[in-house]
Amino acid sequence: MIDAPLVAILLLTAIINLIGALAYAARIAGVRTKRIAMSFALFNILVLLSRTSNSFLGPFLAKRIETRLHDGTGDQLFFDMQLVLAAASVATLIGIVLVPTAQRLFSTAIGQFQRDRSTIRLVTAAATARGRKAVRRSLRLPGIRNVRQLGQGSGIGWGVLVANCLAQSLLAVGVVASLYAGYLAPEFRVTASQLSAVVNGVATILLFAFIDPQLSVMTDDAAEGKVGEAAFRRTITLISLSRLAGTILAQVLLLPAALLIAFIANNV
Repeated sequence: MIDAPLVAILLLTAIINLIGALAYAARIAGVRTKRIAMSFALFNILVLLSRTSNSFLGPFLAKRIETRLHDGTGDQLFFDMQLVLAAASVATLIGIVLVPTAQRLFSTAIGQFQRDRSTIRLVTAAATARGRKAVRRSLRLPGIRNVRQLGQGSGIGWGVLVANCLAQSLLAVGVVASLYAGYLAPEFRVTASQLSAVVNGVATILLFAFIDPQLSVMTDDAAEGKVGEAAFRRTITLISLSRLAGTILAQVLLLPAALLIAFIANNV
C-alpha cells in the first residue's frame, strides 16, 4: 500500500535524480556560451547536490523499515524499495526529455551571472516576470532528428558508457540495498546500513576518476571546435541514457546486493 510517507520518499528520490539528469545540460550550455569554467561550476553544484542529497534518503528509508517492522508488514519492504528505484528511473527519463529546455535555461543563467556576478541576483531574477518569460521561451522537447542521429557515433567509447551505467546503478542501489539488508539481518542492522558508504564510495570513485574526466575532455574538444556540437549533444544523450540504464539495472541488483551486504555484515 502506498501511503503519505512513501509518497514523500518517492518525491524526494525523483527530485534527486531529476537534478542529476539535468546537470548534464550545463555541459551543453557551456559549449554554446563558451563559458566552460562557469558551466563546470554549475555542473559540479548540481552533481554535488544530487549525489549528496542521495544520502538524505537514508533516514526516511530507515524510518520506513522500522515502521513496517513495527506494523508486522515487513514483507512489503521489498516492494517499497522497488518503487523507490522505479521513481529514480522515471525521474531520470523525465530529466533526459527536459535536457533541451534545461540547457537553454542554463545558457541564460550563465549569461545573467556573467553580467551581475551575483548568485542572489540570479536566483531573484528567476522569480520575476522576465525570468518566467525566459522559462517559457526555453521550453523544448528533444527533436526527432536528434533522436535519429544517436546511432551516428558520439566520440565516447562503450566502455565509458558501461562504466557509467554500473556506477549509476551502484549509486541508486547503495543506500536502498544496505537498509534492506538490515531487514534481512536485523541483528547486524547498523553494520549493514553503514556499508552503504562503501558502495557509494566505489561508485563515486568510478564517476570522478573515469567518467567525469572523459566528459570534460569532450567538453573542451567541443568548445575548441574539434568536435561538432551535434556530436557533443549525442554524447550527453548517451551518457544520460546510460544513467537511465543504471537506475533500471539497480532494480535487478537490489536483492543480490542486499543479500551480499547482509552476508558481509554477518561475517565482517
